[in-house]
Amino acid sequence: MVGTEAATTPAIRVAVGSAEYDRASAVLEAAREAAADVRVVETGPTGAAALAPVMLATADGRTAVHADVSPDRARELVETLDDGELPTDDAHAVVESDEGVPMPETGPLAAGQRRVLARCGWAAPAALDESLAERARDDPDDLREGVAGAGLLGRGRGDGHTDESIAEGWETARESDGEAVVVVNGNESDPAVDGDRLLLESRPAEVLDGALAVAAAVEATDVVVYLNEDDELAARRVREAVESVDAGGTEIDVVAGPDRYIAGEMTMALEAMEGADRLEARLRPPGPSEVGLYGRPTVVHTPRTLAQIRAFVAAPDEFETSAADPGTRLLTVTGDGVAGPATVELATDTALTEAVADGEEYKMACVGGRFGGITRSLDVPASAPALTGARLGTEGGVELFDGATCALEFAGARAKFAREANCGRCVPCREGSKQLVELLRDVYDGQFQPNELRELSRVVAESSTCEFGQAAPRPVTTAIDTFEREIAAHAEGRCPSGVCMETN
Repeated sequence: MVGTEAATTPAIRVAVGSAEYDRASAVLEAAREAAADVRVVETGPTGAAALAPVMLATADGRTAVHADVSPDRARELVETLDDGELPTDDAHAVVESDEGVPMPETGPLAAGQRRVLARCGWAAPAALDESLAERARDDPDDLREGVAGAGLLGRGRGDGHTDESIAEGWETARESDGEAVVVVNGNESDPAVDGDRLLLESRPAEVLDGALAVAAAVEATDVVVYLNEDDELAARRVREAVESVDAGGTEIDVVAGPDRYIAGEMTMALEAMEGADRLEARLRPPGPSEVGLYGRPTVVHTPRTLAQIRAFVAAPDEFETSAADPGTRLLTVTGDGVAGPATVELATDTALTEAVADGEEYKMACVGGRFGGITRSLDVPASAPALTGARLGTEGGVELFDGATCALEFAGARAKFAREANCGRCVPCREGSKQLVELLRDVYDGQFQPNELRELSRVVAESSTCEFGQAAPRPVTTAIDTFEREIAAHAEGRCPSGVCMETN
């Protein structure tokens, strides 16, 4: 059954997410104890961890955003609203809004826009104003044709069609033998990328509704939500959402996989769901759309992709279908000078600079998660073609690093992670990552061989079986190209950043 949200005013909303969970839960309890007539709603996180615990007070079309709220302060805010007055004293922001988390002029909630994120922090996680899956069940042809015409691309590591048209995979799954299944791949263990976890904690009903719409479009009989075993809050809220949505006869299962980076790769996710003791990437072709979970045609989408699909179904006129990457992208900004992780939403024609708050200075940025590209400038549009053309990643992370960060040490740390975390199935990734580490170590011994590093990186990227190995060399090659003089200085016995020569 579809849940709907009650009237919006007056109301107190307490954003409870895995960040500051205990403190936010205490604030929620205090607010409920103090409330007489005011409605108190437990919502999911807003995406702005630096503000947590966040409380939103709404009355007469205005919303006051309060950050870092204590239980005592929560009681005061509730009592003020109960007395008929909007509590604005010491508010982080006061905005004309009663339909979604407001966007103030400054702070982590001011960046980009809030289309997919509109209800994150505003509505109860299991609430669903309208089931778009019901529309899809009534007219699946319309959804298939609309998505194909819009040219929607898959989003995030672990999607079955990352940065590619999702419509082709849908058609393949429909035409392949066997009963199709839709997998929601929500197992993202990259600490620099939080978009999927945010959606699962804050808007699980919408993610499920999107998955059920896809199931209708590809004539799938099952939806499987695959989570990280450590994401307990997301798992609880997804299970609550399963009870609230209208599945229309589609079976929904919720399963967990290991908290390992490789477990989020599309085919290794399928291995984990099938109970494999050892996770290894599957050879392709055939891809999961033909032979996936237990041999069935499988459509694999991340929560971010499903959120875009749902946004398109809800308001197709808002999508610029002539764009190479229509819609928006979620980006999590972390790193030096960032008060707390902030997941923001940018239109794909908007530069990444819009995701960074005023005053946040940096020497370099890593764009694209664990194996993102190194850059000095964020003046690059958020679209997949633009990011790929700039040799940056599209996985949804923007990490900022100040002058105390050494480019060589950073590249070496990412190469070591590739060496230690790869599945070991293919030689280029398994052996190539070892050789990358050794060539980077040689720099400290006076041997900087940039051409050898570039060639090895090219071979690993072009020959590896899965996205892990294909992306693993990117931090190394982009660091060399962006900071070649700094790296070369290490071969002469000095670190321009002054941080690593004594420890390597």
